[in-house]
Amino acid sequence: MSSLAAVTAPRPSLGTWLLAIRPKTLTAAFAPVAVGTAAALAAGQARWLPALAALVGAVLIQIGTNLTNDYYDFKKGADTAERLGPKRVTQSGLIAPRTVLIGALVSFGLAFAVGCYLMWIGGWPIAAIGIASLLAGYAYTGGPFPLAYNGLGDLFVFVFFGLVAVCGTFYVQAGTVSELAVLASVAMGTSGTALLVVNNLRDASTDVKANKRTLVVRLGERAGRIEYVLMLVLSLAVPVLLWSTSRASAWVLLALLSIPLTWPPLRRVLRDRGAALNPALGETARFQIVFALLFAIGLGIG
Repeated sequence: MSSLAAVTAPRPSLGTWLLAIRPKTLTAAFAPVAVGTAAALAAGQARWLPALAALVGAVLIQIGTNLTNDYYDFKKGADTAERLGPKRVTQSGLIAPRTVLIGALVSFGLAFAVGCYLMWIGGWPIAAIGIASLLAGYAYTGGPFPLAYNGLGDLFVFVFFGLVAVCGTFYVQAGTVSELAVLASVAMGTSGTALLVVNNLRDASTDVKANKRTLVVRLGERAGRIEYVLMLVLSLAVPVLLWSTSRASAWVLLALLSIPLTWPPLRRVLRDRGAALNPALGETARFQIVFALLFAIGLGIG
């Protein structure tokens, strides 16, 4: 659809905004906060109001990132009529580009407001983490050096939806960061990255045309498939490591009950290309949230 059609888009409805924020992706924000809170609970340091604020802030940053991605992928030509994934509101003309960008900025602004409370609790470390998260969320596809267009999207997800989200959630409750929280954050970072890899494998052909040089574009689809397998293995290895080194009780192995959920998306990733990978996105997200919940329950009980 032309940019003119997008500019003259009708007034967005609740349904189109829900399409824009992509609710299915919000598990990537919920999962690490759940695990970070469970780690704090295991340490006897859980504080539910800071945990809730961390969750709201993470979800708002995820929404802002999604909307920024929708806007800039359209502006940069990555989202066209050839798009293989779910409908994007800017490219399809459902919401005007400027409105989508304003929505992103409002989401980031609300996240900053929530972050002010967390900064009051956690001090300058949380202030630094919060500002970095907001800037990185925007810079994922926006700004002069968009991370997703320069092969840094995977690192962004691992760092901010793994290390930062889990350890930050733990810190605002405990006032420190434990070894358990750091190791748990690796599991969340790798499971979140696996979700991005599926997305990049699906879009490899259109990303090349838009000069969006993801790791899959740079290294090839075979390397992307290897990365996906490695991310799943590393995620599942963390609970085993925590138990085998006596950092957590055997209850943490509950997370391994999610293993059967890896088979359907793994089979698709190793076999399919393009639009045929769309179901693998939902299946990987399902694995991530079930894995995270079981992992969190195991940590909390232990």
